Amino acid sequence: MAHWAPALSVGEGIVIDHTGVRVSDLAKSKAFYRAALAPIGYQLLVEFPAEVTGSDEVAGFGVPPKADFWVAAGAPNKPPVHVAFRVSERARVDAFHAAALTAGGRDNGAPGPRPHYHADYYGAFVLDPDGHNIEVVCREPAPLDRGALR
Repeated sequence: MAHWAPALSVGEGIVIDHTGVRVSDLAKSKAFYRAALAPIGYQLLVEFPAEVTGSDEVAGFGVPPKADFWVAAGAPNKPPVHVAFRVSERARVDAFHAAALTAGGRDNGAPGPRPHYHADYYGAFVLDPDGHNIEVVCREPAPLDRGALR
């Protein structure tokens, strides 16, 4: 009989280590992600040719020193993938959205509250060059408006 680990509380113990998408034009996607993810602290950290991976050329993005979002050359995922990056400040959501649109992304949901997901959910969605739905979300309460308290 299998023994299961006890249930964990939210934010405790288990996280996804890395994920990624397949893209039709790696150079174009690297330029897009380099610009779009910069406001959340992500950088292009590593690249491997197909000879190293045994399949496709890949680029790894992340907050130094670890790449946790991988972009691989090839036929794009069908259906397109939805990837959400969590940040601790709503201003980073806004900055991501602006940077991603400037880099050629297509708006798929302007920055704003999404209370139907969670009371403090604040997110923005952009489609990358291959139609992948890239989101940045903050789950922290809105900062207090100090002027409203006077």
